Amino acid sequence: MRRALLLLAALSAVTAIALWLARVGGTVEIAVGEVWIGVSFPVAVMGLVVVFLLLHVVLSVLGWFRRLPDRRRAARAASRRAEGDAAVTRALIALAAGTAQTARIEVRRARHLLGDTPQTLLLAAEAERLGGREDGAAAAFKALAERPDARFLGLRGLLRQAMQREDWAAAQRLAKEAEAAQPGAAWLREERQLLALRTHDWREALALSPPDAPRAALALAAAQQEEDPARAAEFEKQAFAADPAFAPGALAHAKRLAAAGSARKARGVLEQAWQARPHPDIGAAWLAGERNALARVKAVEDLTHRNREHPESRLLMARAAIDAGLTGRARSELDALVAGGAPDRRTWLLMAELEEVEHGDTADARAAQAKWLRAAANAEGAPRWRCAACGAEHNAWKAECASCGTVGRIAWTAV
Repeated sequence: MRRALLLLAALSAVTAIALWLARVGGTVEIAVGEVWIGVSFPVAVMGLVVVFLLLHVVLSVLGWFRRLPDRRRAARAASRRAEGDAAVTRALIALAAGTAQTARIEVRRARHLLGDTPQTLLLAAEAERLGGREDGAAAAFKALAERPDARFLGLRGLLRQAMQREDWAAAQRLAKEAEAAQPGAAWLREERQLLALRTHDWREALALSPPDAPRAALALAAAQQEEDPARAAEFEKQAFAADPAFAPGALAHAKRLAAAGSARKARGVLEQAWQARPHPDIGAAWLAGERNALARVKAVEDLTHRNREHPESRLLMARAAIDAGLTGRARSELDALVAGGAPDRRTWLLMAELEEVEHGDTADARAAQAKWLRAAANAEGAPRWRCAACGAEHNAWKAECASCGTVGRIAWTAV
């Protein structure tokens, strides 16, 4: 309806103009030498309109013919593009299906139709990898890395290959280049963290570690690796702050403080660590330097007053009491351990030692000792440094398990 109204309005306007021209009248004369042409004004106007329309038609036809090669080239390009996109789709399907040969054929067709675009180069690399042709994949990744618009893709592929073949020097170089190409990439941060763990670059591993990583273990490993004493002290402080119950970190931090003349702060660190999780090495460090046996008993009381009933507190007190000749105090601690249902082999060995201290080399003492030694042989072993990943035992704490290579999983445990 709207178009009909517009057409009617246009016809009305044309009719009005034609009637107006008819009323205007007049003659248009053209004289060229002795030739004279005279037409009425309305006819002249209509003639000009007709000439303009004819000229427009002629120019449009000429333009159509002039643009014909371009249109044919555009049509061929569109056809190649459509065929290339179809080849890309088929290559993706082949990669998903795991058919390497089909994927390589389709990628080759896509590269012929579309050229070496980032998409076709990446597909070529993945097809080569699927077929076990790492050299061909590396060539495609290098071609990607040379393109400014796809440099990160190429570097990522080359980095992945370097890590798979354990070429750590090349992997570190590629990781730095990838970081420069795409700063802050989450995937790259994870790869760099894994690379730092593989190369034992504990400082880098700590800096890149996620929130759930064993930061205390990584910080202490970085401290042990650090040559600068100030930096090492900072890492030890980080280890203790990350986990006060981590005995090696607390011991290293306390030792550093004591060496710097802050004995009071060092003892505060040991006391806090013992409160978080008692450990025999912390008790040994607390008593280090104290020669008087009775003073050692008092020192143990100061250390263990917040968790007196913990098995490690009772064992430490029993040891100190035996050394000081306080056999009654020692027996009460050991009996409490037995009654509490938490005696391990150390408890029974101390019981056997206590019998000798109390009764000397007598028949009753030897009989009691034999009883406790049999109990020790059948008792649960003392806690050890064990890898939570594979169960391997270690004589001392280490950042990495020598058996399975897991980092940060060695813990003080009985099982």
